[in-house]
Amino acid sequence: MINKRSLWFLTLFSLILVLSIYYITMPSELLLTTNTTVNPEIDESTEPTISVEESDLLVALRVESDEEMASEIEELQTVLTNAESSVDEKNKAYEKIKELNDTRGEEEKLESQIKETYSLDSFIKISNSGISVTVKSEEHDNTLANNIMRTIQSNYEDSKYITVKFQK
Repeated sequence: MINKRSLWFLTLFSLILVLSIYYITMPSELLLTTNTTVNPEIDESTEPTISVEESDLLVALRVESDEEMASEIEELQTVLTNAESSVDEKNKAYEKIKELNDTRGEEEKLESQIKETYSLDSFIKISNSGISVTVKSEEHDNTLANNIMRTIQSNYEDSKYITVKFQK
């Protein structure tokens, strides 16, 4: 017999599942918000000027990392959905997807920790060989880099190879 608590749990869980699938499959054009107001004072015959900010470097690094992760996850999902794949291959692909998601979560956690501790924007990439940190900062200070490395190392029991790179 199903009780009220189980019924509520199943109802809410299925609602969350349906909404998350809807969000994932939604076209990206619907997610973008654009303001298409026409200003008669602006001459449309002139070429638009494009200014690149330095913070765009961190965004570019994040986009590149996300694209790499998405392509790797897509390859692993084809192994999971392939009927000819063995159970061992599917288990390895599932574990690799889980590992990639955990790594991305760790990167985001470390980025927010640097943001909270030092009030600096950063990009963190965790790979097999170590942790690479790119920090947006005007000052290139060795003590700041050392403090960032210690802050990141405090999250791990074993010693990690951590590099800090400053970008203006």
